Amino acid sequence: MILLQNVTAVQFEPCFVKEGVDILIDGTTIKEVGSNLRSEYPQAEVTDMKGKLVMPGIVCSHNHFYSGLARGVMADIKPSPDFISILKNLWWRLDLALDEEAVYYSGLICSLEAIKNGCSSVIDHHASPNYIAGSLKTLRSGFIKAGLRGMTCYETTDRNAGMKEMQAGVEENIAFAQLIDAAKKKGDEPYLVEAHIGAHAPFTVTNEGLSMMAEAVKVTGRGIHVHVAEDRYDVAHSHHHYGQDIVERLDSFGLINDKTLLAHGLFLSDRDIEILNARGGFLAHNARSNMNNNVGYNHQLAKFDNVVLGTDGIGADMFEELKFSFFKHRDSGGPLWPDSFLRNLWLGNDILAKNFGAKFGRLEAGNKADLTILDYMSPTPLLADNLPGHIAFGINAGNVNSVMVEGRFVYQDRQFPFDVAPIYAEARKVAQRIWTNMDKLS
Repeated sequence: MILLQNVTAVQFEPCFVKEGVDILIDGTTIKEVGSNLRSEYPQAEVTDMKGKLVMPGIVCSHNHFYSGLARGVMADIKPSPDFISILKNLWWRLDLALDEEAVYYSGLICSLEAIKNGCSSVIDHHASPNYIAGSLKTLRSGFIKAGLRGMTCYETTDRNAGMKEMQAGVEENIAFAQLIDAAKKKGDEPYLVEAHIGAHAPFTVTNEGLSMMAEAVKVTGRGIHVHVAEDRYDVAHSHHHYGQDIVERLDSFGLINDKTLLAHGLFLSDRDIEILNARGGFLAHNARSNMNNNVGYNHQLAKFDNVVLGTDGIGADMFEELKFSFFKHRDSGGPLWPDSFLRNLWLGNDILAKNFGAKFGRLEAGNKADLTILDYMSPTPLLADNLPGHIAFGINAGNVNSVMVEGRFVYQDRQFPFDVAPIYAEARKVAQRIWTNMDKLS
């Protein structure tokens, strides 16, 4: 057992800040939270936290680890005046250039950086059209190496090779879910990674593809993870080709339920929002990505019951993402305050709970011991009532001291338990090779 002694316990939902707290961890879960626990558990390994902030682990609810080697990309990228041209000129060339080695290093680097920024969990969405079969297993190995909890899926699409590509994407999603089920049953590896059934976006998946996805959901018991209405083109395409709103179309195939994760949703109709809410599904809001791609702003956030925060591949700094989400909302004349966005950040734990079948997001006995630990010397009182303001205007990823996942420190006192320098050095070599390959695809 591990006893974290003298912590400042911070919880987002319900919100509290309590000083002088002890947290006892037994295996992978929190056993007890209280005061003066050392005398009750003399056998526990004690770590004096010296008043550091300890909170349930931060969740990034939508990311793209395949973009990990795109930072500062030096490939020849043509001018891209709209969203579709950005996809074609940059991202769809990058994912075509990825091979097994690139997927591994991209995923591992992103896992390490997520942890360093305070994340204990990341929900990923993957694409590598020239390396589909086995790609999710490769990504999983990076999660496990770093010690990061998460989910991933393959983005089913027909954009490169039509029906053959869609079939391969669905098969990879099913195979990965079955791999996870077998690994859980065997029990010789940490249960850190779960599966979604992925798709790129409705405008690159035909009805036949949605039928295959529906069967995959039925066979595996998983939910879908897909981009929707990130750009108005997706909506127009759905109306023109299928005569339906986007979520309405997905729902007609039985794809919307309480494990559904839809990303972006800027231009969903009121009926679409009503369906998603009725089914208990989630919307991932990605403020920085939307700004970067100039696709517009989601003025309907307050209408969704379950909004979570993601980065859409722009790193995994969720403290920064929350700030951008709040400030962009205020800049757009929105009515919400930091407490709403703090709840959105916390709600990623509900996705984990539904998929891992465990308790997350609270400093309570029986919850998973996934924790984010901060050095934060506040110049003003830190209270439950003003915690959202401290996070929106003060606390940042630079305050991250340690991260614990499954009751184990995966990052402690700003250090990983293994040397990461060789990993970064190799990643730089792989990135250069991928950029060169991107130019060959021009």
